[in-house]
Amino acid sequence: MKKYTLAILLCGVIANAGNFSPSMQGYIETLKSEAKQADSSFVDFNAKRGEKIFTTKHIGKSDDSISCTSCHGSNLTKNGQNPTTNKIIKPLGPSVNKSRLTDIKEVQKWLRRNFKDVYNREGTALEKGDVLYYIQSK
Repeated sequence: MKKYTLAILLCGVIANAGNFSPSMQGYIETLKSEAKQADSSFVDFNAKRGEKIFTTKHIGKSDDSISCTSCHGSNLTKNGQNPTTNKIIKPLGPSVNKSRLTDIKEVQKWLRRNFKDVYNREGTALEKGDVLYYIQSK
């Protein structure tokens, strides 16, 4: 029975690993390690938690109520628009924008900047992983 459970878990990890490019999967594994250090009960990231993080409004650094959807929109397969600069933001959804979630340095910069804009702080490893799983699902 233990062998079957282990096989099922391993298949789940391998299937999930296929969602990200190999270089991004390395970053995901680093985030998982950090999340596990912060909470020993951590098992995996969750797109539903990521969706909540992405869509929930907070008082951002501009003292306005803001969420990630304020700029990126609620449909990640469509263009977003920064409401301050009116700059068009290409879709976040990797299903329509193949360059998304492929460059680790760009993803790290994006996460740092956007968590600070919306949450006024750096995101935790758990939050970052959950948001990345959410975006990857689009």
